[in-house]
Amino acid sequence: MLGGFSLFLLLLFHADAIAMATIWWTSSTFSHCLVVPPILGWLVWQRRRELALLVPASSFWGLGIVGAGGLAWLLGDAASVSFGRQLGLVLMLQGGVVAFLGLSVARGLLFPLAYAFFLVPFGEQFVPALQGVTAELSMLLLGLSGVPAHIEGVFITTPAGYFEVAEACSGIKFLIAMIALGTLAANLCFRSWTRRIAFLAACVIVPIIANGIRAFGTIYIAEGAGIAFAESVDHVVYGWFFFALVIALVLALGWRFFDRSPEDRAFDPAAAQRWYRGKAQNRWVAAALAVALVVLPPLWMSATAAAGRAEIPALALPVIAGWQRSDTAMQYPWQARYAGADRIAAGRLSNTDGATVDLAVGFYADQRDGREVIGFGQGGLPPESDWSWVSDSRAVPSGRAYRITAPGPVVREVAQYAIVGGAITGSDSRAKLATMRVRLLGGDRRAVGIVISAEGDGARAAIDAFLADAGGIEQLVDRTPGLAD
Repeated sequence: MLGGFSLFLLLLFHADAIAMATIWWTSSTFSHCLVVPPILGWLVWQRRRELALLVPASSFWGLGIVGAGGLAWLLGDAASVSFGRQLGLVLMLQGGVVAFLGLSVARGLLFPLAYAFFLVPFGEQFVPALQGVTAELSMLLLGLSGVPAHIEGVFITTPAGYFEVAEACSGIKFLIAMIALGTLAANLCFRSWTRRIAFLAACVIVPIIANGIRAFGTIYIAEGAGIAFAESVDHVVYGWFFFALVIALVLALGWRFFDRSPEDRAFDPAAAQRWYRGKAQNRWVAAALAVALVVLPPLWMSATAAAGRAEIPALALPVIAGWQRSDTAMQYPWQARYAGADRIAAGRLSNTDGATVDLAVGFYADQRDGREVIGFGQGGLPPESDWSWVSDSRAVPSGRAYRITAPGPVVREVAQYAIVGGAITGSDSRAKLATMRVRLLGGDRRAVGIVISAEGDGARAAIDAFLADAGGIEQLVDRTPGLAD
C-alpha cells in the first residue's frame, strides 16, 4: 500500500518530480542531490535488522503530514513558487510512510525521513548575502595584506583591475553540499547533540570563511601575476583542490570528537516499539483519506483557474506629454526581461531637457511556472548578461529601486514595479502573497511588471522626471494602452 500510494503521488505530481530531478541534473548548485536517493536507500538498509523487529501499523498521525504536504503544494502552486510544490511532494511522501507503517517504524526511520528534505533544491536565495560576506572578507584580508582596494557593493577595485564577486563566487554551491554532508556525518559519527550542533556550525562557518580566502587569494595573485593567471589558478587550483582540502579539514577537526562507533545500532527497536502503543487504524480508511488529501489541492487549483481566465489585450507604451520615442544608442546594451509574458511593450523615451529613460511593460494573463512577473531574472537585471547588481537605491513610491553595472563601468538606475490583483508594489513577497490570494480564492489573475531605467550620472533624476510628468506610477498605468480598465 505504501508503494502504491508513493507511485500514485509521483504520477499525480509528475511535473514537480521531473522539475526537481531536472534541477539536480542541470544545476551544479544542486548536483549533490543526485546522491541523496542512494544515501536514503543505504540509510534504510543500514537499519534493516532493527526494522525487522518492529510491527508496522497504519496511523492517522501520518495523515497530518500528508495534509501539511498537500497544503504546502497548494500554497506553492498558488504563489507560483516551485520550492513550495516540491517541498509539499516530499512531505506527502514522508507522510505516507508514517500513515502506512505507523509511528514506531517512523521512529526507526526518523533520520532517513528527515534527510529526505535534501531532495528539495533550496538555498539560492542566500546568494546575494553570501556575495556580500565574501566581498567584505576579501576587503578585510586585502587590507591586512597591504593591498589598496575600494569596494562598492560586490565590486572591488585594486591596482591590478576591477573584480566582481559574482554569483558563481558566492560559495553557495559548496556551502549547500557541505551542509548535506555535515548532516549525514553528524548523525553517523556523533551521539551527543551538543557535538552534532557544533559540527554542523563548523560545516557552515568554515566554508564561508574559506570562500572569502579563496576570493582574496584570486585578487592577491592578480596583483603580482595578472588577472588571466589568477583566473586560471582560481578555476583549477581553488575549484578542484581548495574545497576538497576544506572538507578534509572539517572532517579532521571533528574526527577526535566522534563518540559513536560504526558498530552501534542505528536505533533501539525496543524503545521505538514502546514509543507508540496506540491502536492501529484501518489501513483502507487511512489509504482513502491519504488519497483524498493529495487529490484535493490540484482539484482546487483547477477549479479556480477555470473561473479566473483573462483576455490578452493589445499593449503599447503610454503617451506622456513632453516625452517622445528616441533612437539614441545605449552606453552598453541592456534590455528588461519578462520571460513568458503574453505581451511586452518596450522602448526608449527622451524629453526636451535631454533626459532619457528606458521603459518596459510585461503583461501576464495568468501566472504559472516560467511565466510569472516575480522570479529569478525577471525585471531590470537579466540573467546571464554582463549586468550585475550593485546596491539598492532610494525607493520610488509604490516600487523599489536599485543600481546595476556593466563593463566600462556603465551604471544604470532601475525602478521596478509589479501589479498583481490590482495592487502596485515593489515588494517581491507582497506580489507573491497577492498572487497566492487571487489564485486560491479567485479574482483578477492578471499580472503586470513595469521597469523604468536610465543610465549615467543623471539616471535617477531622469526616472524621477519621467514619473513626475506621468503623474506617478498609478497614472502611468492608466495611460498605458491595454492596462487601463
